[in-house]
Amino acid sequence: MGRVVDYLLKELKSGPLHLTLIDPDKSPGTKAAEIAASAVELGSHAILLGGSTGISPEVMGAAATAIKARVPVPTIIFPEGPRSLTPAADAVFFMSLLNSRNLDLVIRAHAKAAPAIRKMHLEPLALGYLVIAPGMRVGEVGAVDAVERTDVEGAEGYALAAEFLGMRFVYLEAGSGAPAPVPAPMIRGVRSCLSVPLIVGGGIRSAADARGVLDAGAQILVTGTVTETEGIGPSFRGILAEVGRDRGH
Repeated sequence: MGRVVDYLLKELKSGPLHLTLIDPDKSPGTKAAEIAASAVELGSHAILLGGSTGISPEVMGAAATAIKARVPVPTIIFPEGPRSLTPAADAVFFMSLLNSRNLDLVIRAHAKAAPAIRKMHLEPLALGYLVIAPGMRVGEVGAVDAVERTDVEGAEGYALAAEFLGMRFVYLEAGSGAPAPVPAPMIRGVRSCLSVPLIVGGGIRSAADARGVLDAGAQILVTGTVTETEGIGPSFRGILAEVGRDRGH
């Protein structure tokens, strides 16, 4: 497969994208591949692997191998740490947790992981990762000072700083299982100041949620909890239908 960043940027020219997040601890091996195949058939543009803490390289590798045998789109690691890496994937979100108090998650872990990423021939996708309240589990584990949902200027500052530092994507994360997505005014504000793609995840459980996030300016949607709780059901199909509508499908 060619460069994943080129694929994503090319696809973005036709409209917003959807990424399906699969936790290989909860959906290992062939089960992950089945979810991925169904998601791609409905229009998802790439598969993210990650989610829980402590995913072993063996579990990550088995899932990535099974998924790549079933789908033509990229398999991207959504890491929780250096042990999440496997050469079986195509790329890794090389992401700095911008508002963490733990410097390991801002840059130190990256310095340790970078040689391994190079050795595995994984494509690093530089990403500024910003946790928005309530933050949920990622906020706790990541030791973040979550950006309040009304602090649009604060989110804009973090996002613009990430772009100025050379990051190729900015990700606004409400947290897995959040009761609501990132607020529309914040998405609009961040999108208006960026020239790199804006990813939004957390709390997107329905077609209505997806429509609100898309209308606010999100360019890439990430969903994971909805498939874990309902499988490839009506909610997931509705989310993909909203993305497809904006792409003219």
